Order: sequence, then C-alpha cells, then structure tokens
Amino acid sequence: MQKSDKEKKSVRKYNKYQQLQEEIGFHFTNERLLKQAFTHSSYVNEHRRKPYEDNERLEFLGDAVLELTVSQYLYKKYPLMSEGELTKLRAAIVCEPSLVTFAHALQFGRYVLLGKGEELTGGRERPALLADVFEAFVGALYLDQGMEVALQFLKKTVFPKIDEGAFSHVMDYKSQLQELVQRDGAGTIEYKIHLEKGPAHNKEFVSKVFLNGDMKGTGIGRSKKEAEQKAAQQALALLKNSN
Repeated sequence: MQKSDKEKKSVRKYNKYQQLQEEIGFHFTNERLLKQAFTHSSYVNEHRRKPYEDNERLEFLGDAVLELTVSQYLYKKYPLMSEGELTKLRAAIVCEPSLVTFAHALQFGRYVLLGKGEELTGGRERPALLADVFEAFVGALYLDQGMEVALQFLKKTVFPKIDEGAFSHVMDYKSQLQELVQRDGAGTIEYKIHLEKGPAHNKEFVSKVFLNGDMKGTGIGRSKKEAEQKAAQQALALLKNSN
C-alpha cells in the first residue's frame, strides 16, 4: 500500500531525529521533547492548527542546567581560582559565541524546524537561534533523562573544550598557569613572597612561583597579587617555550 505524501514527510522527519540521536549517542525516551528542542517559534506560527510547541521554555531550562553544571565543573577543576575568575570563565563558556560553536560541531542547524520566512532569511545559521537550540537541547535531555545524562552529554561536548584551554584567554596569568599545569599533569604550583621593601605607603613585593619545588618565575609589584601575577606570567612564558 502506497504511503501518502503526508506519511512520507512524517517518516523523513522521524528518520532525521533518529539519525541525530545515533550521531550524538544519546537516545530520548520521549522524542516529542527532542523535536520540541529544535522547533523555532516561526515554525509554530505557520502551523497553528497542529499541536507544535516551540523551544523557548526548554531554552530557559537548558540555560539553568548549563549554568549549574559548568559552575560545578569549574569549581572542582580550579580549586585555587577566585569567585570573580570563576564567574568570568563561566560567562565565556556559556555565552552565545561559545554555544554556537558547540551547536555547529554537532550540526544542530540541520535539524531545526523553521518557518518559511525565517528559512529564507538564513535563520538556520543565525547565531542567536543556534545558541538557543543548544540550550533547548540540554533542557530537553535533562527533562527526558535527568541530570546525570545531561552531564554525560556535556562531558562529550563542552568540558573537553575547557580542558583543551579554549577559554584560557579570559583567565588571569595565575589561572592560566594553573590550567596549563593541570592539563599536562605537571605537578603542584606554589607562590612565595620572597621580599617586601619600601615604606608602608609605597611598598614593593617580590614573588616567586615554584613548580614541584623548582622556581619558574619572579614578579615585582605594588601588591602581593600583582607580584604573583607577574611571576605567573614569566612562568607561563617559560613553560610554553619549553614545550
């Protein structure tokens, strides 16, 4: 018996999302959630007679899941990093350009359901749309499989980029040094104030940084923090040149 055009179209959509699940290695119990994650509001507006739901609520949820999981990962990975630095690093990871990069790597743009007008104006490649889809997918996966599976997905897609140092440009020198040493499993970093000189109103500090007991850098500054940053900068240059 011949399938109608409507049935054929339905099968193609089903196969498309089956293919996506095979490619990413995560399978949904409720495939309606998966489809919703890729349904743009423009598509819903053009299909008002059908029970479609756009991905905006899932995006809201996914944003919260990302904030929490990335925060937890950074908290454990960088035990010496300050609250301010952790906040800055997290912001770089969950910002729109980064989410777009993750979405592109997974070719999420291919699976978005768009209205005709949005399609014609290049919506499939629009950064804000792709970032929203990535968040919505995380939200859908969390609802369908729970936090542990959502974490497993991020361990495959987001956390490796952190480990590779893709966001180290937003970190200060001490954080960059710590990230480099941890990534290479090179050992333990220690800072020591070697010298304090000058009157109280115009003090100068000399800091040294050690890796496994070996001195790798020296810095001079008007505060201990500044001296340590300069020592870390010197150590970073030394270690990068020796690699």
